[in-house]
Amino acid sequence: MGSFRNKSKGKIALMILCGLAFVTAVVFLTMTLWNWLIPELFHGPTISFWQAFGLLLLGKLLFGWHSNGKGFGGGHSQRDWRAKIRNKWEHMSPEEQAQFKEKLRNRCGGSERFERFSRFWDEEKPSEEVPPQQP
Repeated sequence: MGSFRNKSKGKIALMILCGLAFVTAVVFLTMTLWNWLIPELFHGPTISFWQAFGLLLLGKLLFGWHSNGKGFGGGHSQRDWRAKIRNKWEHMSPEEQAQFKEKLRNRCGGSERFERFSRFWDEEKPSEEVPPQQP
């Protein structure tokens, strides 16, 4: 048990170090590009490492965290695509539903994986939270 904890702590420390190295590299690249381009093109000031860090942080606060404008940590959730599939399913004719099932069955490569998706059309009103399945 003790060796497992040591390995976990080592992995966590490595992940933190990699994260810090990544942030440092991005800030340094931003500072370098700014100092190379802005003074020459726009007669602007050069900036320090910490000013570049602040600029990146300000940009992230103003424009989001890679979540397509859905705020902090937004992104596309599983509910988004499930709702789209349900909406599409409700507007299909019975023939289109049968074709969709067959296409999905062929794409899934077997009945066991296909059955995971059957809850979308077998239930009257599928539950909102469906636990993710392991492949």
